[in-house]
Amino acid sequence: MRRKEITGPVSDVCTGNGRNELGEAGERLAAEMLERRGMTVLDRNWRCPQGELDIVAADGDTVVCCEVKARSGVDYGGPVYALNPEKITRIRSAARSWLAERRLVGCPVRFDFVSVLWPPGRPPRLRHLEGVF
Repeated sequence: MRRKEITGPVSDVCTGNGRNELGEAGERLAAEMLERRGMTVLDRNWRCPQGELDIVAADGDTVVCCEVKARSGVDYGGPVYALNPEKITRIRSAARSWLAERRLVGCPVRFDFVSVLWPPGRPPRLRHLEGVF
């Protein structure tokens, strides 16, 4: 598993105070970061009865299902603490549905996680964890 932390200027600004706005801004930043790393974003916020996939990307011939969690602080734990066994099960199930819908059989699949820690008044810090589950 490779861990990479990105800090510094970004192309987006989180101007709202709501969780939903923070989450949407965090997902935009995560998608931009993945694209800068050479991945192609195929889908964002794809929903099915089994759950949601925040970002689906292609990394070469590998399909990458990327969960994104943005938080403004660590009072309730860092973003990675939102990734629990139930969430992992839902993501895997949703990934199977995404692959089936596109009739993709036998292609490699990887599950990544991007945490976005964005304290008010400070630049966001993104951390990309590859192949976390």
